[in-house]
Formats: sequence, C-alpha cells, structure tokens
Amino acid sequence: MTAETIELTLPSRIEAIDKAAIAVAKLVTSSGIDEDAAFGLDMAVREALANAVIHGNKLDEAKLVEITVKSSPDFLEVSVHDQGQGFNPDTISDPTKEENILKSSGRGIFFMRNFFDEVDWSISHEGGTTVRMIKRRVN
Repeated sequence: MTAETIELTLPSRIEAIDKAAIAVAKLVTSSGIDEDAAFGLDMAVREALANAVIHGNKLDEAKLVEITVKSSPDFLEVSVHDQGQGFNPDTISDPTKEENILKSSGRGIFFMRNFFDEVDWSISHEGGTTVRMIKRRVN
C-alpha cells in the first residue's frame, strides 16, 4: 500500500457533511481497513464534521471546513478544521454517565475517542479548531 492524501473544503452546511464523509469512507475502504473498523471510523468522522459545521462554524456558510485524510501503511490520519471560536473538549459531559444516557447529543467526542487510537484538538492563533484523529494499523 502506498501513502495517499486527500484534502477537501466544504461550506458550513449540513448537506455537505455526507458528501465529505463519503469521500473519506472511499479512502478508508480502499486502504484495506476492515468493514467493522471502517463503520466506526465513518461514524467518528461524521461526528467531527458535524461538530465543525454546527458547533465550530455555527452553520455560517461564509466559514469553511477543511478535511485532510492521510493513509499510509502504518496509520490513517483524519484532520478536520473549522473557522470557529474553539472549545475545550474536557468540558464536554461524559455520555456514559447515568445523568447523560438519555440526552440526544454529546456522543461525538466519545465516538472519536473510541473508534480512533489517538484524538487531539488544537486551536489556531488565526482562529478555528482542528481535531486530528489517528487509527494505527495492526500488522
């Protein structure tokens, strides 16, 4: 397998999330990741995109979301960058706690952390937040 990178830019519209997620899923599938893992990664990527569009950019179509996906023999890395104010992921409630179980939102970060091996956030000085998710390959 050779290294491959795709970069996408999308407007902050809900409809754009599916198109971007499908493009990412094609690369994930062609990179040889098994079907069960690919399903979880797709969920996590969709959540990261939704967070960027809805919470980061607040559906402001003047703001863009940038996605970079790098696939190599050793890992798959997905980065999603918005142009919003940024946030602290540690302030998000744990969706597995009893008081949060029935809430209809708040599971995106949980999915990202469970389906990827490594997840981190950075806030740019120029504005915006980037979430970087890495799935290591088991050889």
